[in-house]
Amino acid sequence: MTRIIAGAARGIRLDVPGSGTRPTSDRVRESLFGSLESADALRGARVLDLYAGSGALGLEALSRGAATATLVEKAGQAAQIAKANAARVAKAAELAASTVHVHRADVGTFLARGAEQYDLVFADPPYDVTDAATGDVLTALLPHLAENAIVVIERAARSPAPPLPDALTVDRVKKYGDTALWWVTADVVAQP
Repeated sequence: MTRIIAGAARGIRLDVPGSGTRPTSDRVRESLFGSLESADALRGARVLDLYAGSGALGLEALSRGAATATLVEKAGQAAQIAKANAARVAKAAELAASTVHVHRADVGTFLARGAEQYDLVFADPPYDVTDAATGDVLTALLPHLAENAIVVIERAARSPAPPLPDALTVDRVKKYGDTALWWVTADVVAQP
């Protein structure tokens, strides 16, 4: 069972799609969010959760003090589950409904249409997303990165490094069993 680990919505149960997603384990989320809190990267952050699945990463950030969370998920069932989870977390944390948005959309299409900027981005592409497609998404993400933005890319530990555009640099890689988190930062300041 997946739950919000800490913050204003601590303990709230999150539903998870029956298939087609691979939720980030509690152990990985606990370590990830401990590091983000140590870096003071959550308080007031504008968060984007790409390939959101249940929305656990974006909603955990919201529970821990992020200002907004935008969840993007292409699969219909997963997007509906993320929307229900978002409503549950917003209610438990006594947050305005406008603090969280769930978009049922292809990640590339969402990035091409939007103009918002984000301070923290989670990207956990499904296994069937090719490296080339991941590279295209990361390139499309560049104009959406605020100054000092952090991008956390989740991949299988046995996968090669994500294909990064020149403007992104790997800050660190953390491995947790079968999962690897790539912390990436932008070398250039995005234009408003």
